[in-house]
Amino acid sequence: MPDFKSLAGRIPVAPLKLMVMDSASELGESVNRHISSFRKEDHDITNRDPVFSDYILDDYRIDFDLSRFDTGEGHAVINETVRGKDVFLLLDVMNHSVTYEMHGYQNFKSPDDHYTDLKRLIGAINGKAKRLNVIMPFLYEGRQHKRSGRESLDAALMIEEMRDMNVKNFITFDAHDPRISNASPLGGFDNFLASYQFLKALLTSVDDLTVDKDHLIVISPDEGALDRAVYFANVLRADTGMFYKRRDYTRIVNGSNPIVAHEFLGSDIRGKDVIIIDDMISSGGSMIDTAKQLKDMGAKRVFICTTFGLFTDGLKRFDKAYEAGGFDKIICTNLTYQLPELYERPYYQQADMGKFLAAIIDFINHDASIGNVIEPTEKIHQFLEKYNEGVLTESAMD
Repeated sequence: MPDFKSLAGRIPVAPLKLMVMDSASELGESVNRHISSFRKEDHDITNRDPVFSDYILDDYRIDFDLSRFDTGEGHAVINETVRGKDVFLLLDVMNHSVTYEMHGYQNFKSPDDHYTDLKRLIGAINGKAKRLNVIMPFLYEGRQHKRSGRESLDAALMIEEMRDMNVKNFITFDAHDPRISNASPLGGFDNFLASYQFLKALLTSVDDLTVDKDHLIVISPDEGALDRAVYFANVLRADTGMFYKRRDYTRIVNGSNPIVAHEFLGSDIRGKDVIIIDDMISSGGSMIDTAKQLKDMGAKRVFICTTFGLFTDGLKRFDKAYEAGGFDKIICTNLTYQLPELYERPYYQQADMGKFLAAIIDFINHDASIGNVIEPTEKIHQFLEKYNEGVLTESAMD
């Protein structure tokens, strides 16, 4: 639980409002519920003070419409005033289940459609809000972040557009390359990790893990994920290792050079439990191959922790790999859309991010330091201590 004592006596920037787009409706419902709970139960505030008008509400969400003309062109309308509000816009650019009709055909929204709808809503606000904040858990075009030839820098263009549209705080999670914040060095760009939520989901679903360097190792599936793996291993006081990808640079398949092999760098893993930590599962081919190699090398169990489970090629290859003993569990956050059938899989565990995101919003609304929200090291150590003592409680898991 965040330390709300630091908010005592702090006046919000402006009345808080959430603008939850249809792509993030379930996550938005959770965030709204937690913010309402925080302010009713954990904040020592009274609505009698006019400064805190509309501070404690059951619902902070704004009523708005995003519709389409028959041609497919979009239209955004806000149905209530946002003048003077601190508006947080929440969307999931990777939700491929949202549809619209064009020329009589049913179309599924792409990341481009979701991003354009975000800009429509910002345009409809038309400068009336006190402050604009965008929460985009999966960074739009985050993998198009560097130039290695004659190609676009789409992620940087998006960050610049948000700055030019007067977005004061841009919040994302586990950016593919956090250096993308350099695209707007004076902008409010925050990149959060799900380290504590991964650990909580893993240890509450697996009750016989021994968390130390002799029994556990944290693996990075490639060079890009090494920083998060090293941090996770350090707070768990475990060893770490990594794979690097040998690619065929003479060909391009589906936008990238195909992987020839995964090579491992690290200590002996025989008999150890292994945690693979990464930012995303896309098609999943690389992750399954990495997990299989670890099992072939003698790993006891393999647990995959990834912030965004996209599963772009479906679940069949994961079902097959699980049945063959290729891995033991997959943990993904609910920051992006999850296939409904994923919840039926015995190997899947969700890491809930609603409470964490609600705390981030609450602290930013007060212009308060979010240090105790984003630095979970001490919290992880306390959680591990309770786990090792066998006395985990609901309060210890908050």
